[in-house]
Amino acid sequence: MSGIADAIENVTGAWILPIMVGLPLIVAVVLVIARRLSDDVATLVAASTATVTFVLAILASIAAGPYRDGEMVLELDRSWVPALGVGFHFGMDGVSAPLVLLTGLLGVLVCVHSVRVRPASGRARLLVACYLAVVGGALATFTVMDAVLFFIAFELVLVPMWFAIAFWGDDTQPDAPGRPGGEVARRDAANRFILFTAIGSALMLVGLLYVALQTGTTDLGKLADLAGEGLSHDVQVIAACFIVVGLSVKAPAFGVHTWLPPAHTIAPTGGSVLLAGVLLKMGTYGLVRVAVPILPDGFRTVAPFLALFAVLGIVWAGLACFVERDLKRLIALSSVAHMGFVLLGIASMTPQGLQGALFANIAHGLITGLLFLTVGSLKDRHHTADLALIGAGLRDRVPRLGWLLAFGAVAGLGLPGLAGFWGELLAIVGTWQSTGASSSLGTAGRPFAVVAVVGTVIAAVYLLRVLRLVWHGAAADAPQRVVPDATRHEVMVAAPLVVATVALGLLPWLLLDLTGPAVRVLLIVSGGNQ
Repeated sequence: MSGIADAIENVTGAWILPIMVGLPLIVAVVLVIARRLSDDVATLVAASTATVTFVLAILASIAAGPYRDGEMVLELDRSWVPALGVGFHFGMDGVSAPLVLLTGLLGVLVCVHSVRVRPASGRARLLVACYLAVVGGALATFTVMDAVLFFIAFELVLVPMWFAIAFWGDDTQPDAPGRPGGEVARRDAANRFILFTAIGSALMLVGLLYVALQTGTTDLGKLADLAGEGLSHDVQVIAACFIVVGLSVKAPAFGVHTWLPPAHTIAPTGGSVLLAGVLLKMGTYGLVRVAVPILPDGFRTVAPFLALFAVLGIVWAGLACFVERDLKRLIALSSVAHMGFVLLGIASMTPQGLQGALFANIAHGLITGLLFLTVGSLKDRHHTADLALIGAGLRDRVPRLGWLLAFGAVAGLGLPGLAGFWGELLAIVGTWQSTGASSSLGTAGRPFAVVAVVGTVIAAVYLLRVLRLVWHGAAADAPQRVVPDATRHEVMVAAPLVVATVALGLLPWLLLDLTGPAVRVLLIVSGGNQ
């Protein structure tokens, strides 16, 4: 494997990273400009571009190996704006590589899905351009190593996702009670999404600039090496508050999550997949890449508050799912709970907790991606995501879709042997171990862990409730309308997510070996709980 990595690096060098980032962005611009291009050709071009981008992501991940020391092997650093000290700095390590691969995979699946499944409003050419722009912006977020570039990349995904929600969102959502339509509902969800995330980004930018002014550099690698050196405790706490709150909006943490359910519910299927599988990860990645290593003392001070809102989100979202009738909105609310485990693991500042957070990030992206694809197919057929209107007996009426939904549900509840189990388990273990005067959570660590365990029970109950309502039951109890089962194309798109979920569940070391060394380096630098 090291020979392959050396060969890749000799051919492309670290330039493979900006090439990987730039390709989908450039093609997205071309698709927007090429007005005469048909939707058929445009979707094929987007699928091909996403496939090449994913191949580049795989090659870059190989070249960045072997990950044993946790150091950043694949790195490109060039001067960009010398007057401001801003560099054209890219890098990849065990923290970013899994997210790069996840983004590349979901980008391929969403674009391939669009080849056969077109939006009702048309203009698929522009929709897939938005998807490619989101993929490129997310890849940039996960690989840039300069604070200014990180902010630019962080913001880059907002505009195309706003367009995806506002123009290709669900037309069946009423504009007001008793008034069908959809345009007002779409714009409201899109505006709420961009308002919340833009405010969060602004808060993050204030914190980043404060750190840059105090240290004289925007280089995330240099700032991580400093580990807060030269920054007083008060300065670290102030900067950490801005950065943590700003990133928590994108995660999203409880209290700043209200943009997520309507955005997920109204977004087109591909938009929901990217929103859950990619955009939410940008917030938690920022916490691990920026807040933990750069502001260790400040983050340790705010960690108990982050953990508190994490467990509140786990319990509240789980309880909300009990009474939710819209299947798509239910999955969106469950994301608040699942990302709560990620935030909790990060707040613990323990090896197990951070490993769990990074693992849960990937598992959530795979599982919710599968669920949103499946629910999108069910909604296309039934013209609703209402559990009562979809009806019982999916395993008999549409067995392929029924089994995909059942698999996604049992994976989402954390069944051992599937990917969702390990991330939540490690996050809980890390939180339980984050106790004592020198830990980030102190005496609150174990109570938080107990509440998180209760959250796993709640998740099992509400997901099993979904299966009881629509998977079980007699087909005769379902609506009389006969709908077709999943096509070969839909099964082909969902299959990689099923395989990856099983593979990481049975072979968790595939991911833990990538993230483990990088986590140890982060904790040594930040002085976290070893």
